[in-house]
Amino acid sequence: MKLIIQIPCYNEADTLAEVVGALPRELSGVDQIEYLVIDDGSTDGTSEMARELGVHHVLNLGSNRGLATAFLLGVRRCLELGADIIVNTDGDNQYRGGSIKDLIVPVLENKADIVVGARPIEMIEHFSWWKKKLQRWGSRVVRNFSGTTLPDTTSGFRAYSAEAALKLHVFNRYTYTLETIIQAGHMNMRITHVPIEVNPKTRDSRLIKSVPRYIWLSGSTILRSYLTYKPLRTFFYLALPSGLIGLGICLWWLIAWGAGHIQALLLGVMLILIAFLMLVLGVLADLMSANRKLIHELLYNTRSQMYGKKPPENNINKM
Repeated sequence: MKLIIQIPCYNEADTLAEVVGALPRELSGVDQIEYLVIDDGSTDGTSEMARELGVHHVLNLGSNRGLATAFLLGVRRCLELGADIIVNTDGDNQYRGGSIKDLIVPVLENKADIVVGARPIEMIEHFSWWKKKLQRWGSRVVRNFSGTTLPDTTSGFRAYSAEAALKLHVFNRYTYTLETIIQAGHMNMRITHVPIEVNPKTRDSRLIKSVPRYIWLSGSTILRSYLTYKPLRTFFYLALPSGLIGLGICLWWLIAWGAGHIQALLLGVMLILIAFLMLVLGVLADLMSANRKLIHELLYNTRSQMYGKKPPENNINKM
């Protein structure tokens, strides 16, 4: 059983030593542990620091390509290196390396495909009142959209089985945390969480530069991800208000006037037509979604052969 701990980094030379120093050297149920640093275009010598610390593998992306891209390329590199379990942690030393032993247990016991480390949000002193509220609100929204029960959906401290890693794909550059949970929920992966501890703050968050921007980017990521997997339902919900209002106006026109006030009738008909067009778009998007599932299955099987991981016999049912 081979575990690779990956650390996406962007200018983390000052904290990398603490991160690597806290990582486990041996764990029960694991035969081999290796570390991978993904240098996302750092300019402070992060790659050099990683090599000085004796990190087994360094993947230098050459330019800043965003956290989501760094995460995904790191996962693919771990698969190339023969990982059976992949743990993702941050280069800012937010998460305690000692919690990795708890994080991988559900995967080792074949009880979960993905395990998310749930932070004690209310107990973290350096989280502002606004940030705590956003974390709770965002996690609640993601739970509703993904059908999961995770209390902390923005935590980047996670463990993945090789099979789960083979199925992952991220479309946005902003962050992978929300999209991968919605993806896993709708692909029927087994996803759970374990409580973890965090370290004192080392720097300001690079994802939450401003509250409005964070809400906009996170909201658009959630909606886009849900639309990818449930397009017909999404367009139905979008069409419902327009259709009901339009139908109500038309009925009101028939009952109250029957003639005249033609503008009201035209408005009602226009709203009904808008609802109809949304439903048509939903049907087309649903057909495209079915095609996407077939492509995703093909991609999964191709990756399995590429990385020497045999797909399970019930793979089609899981996809």
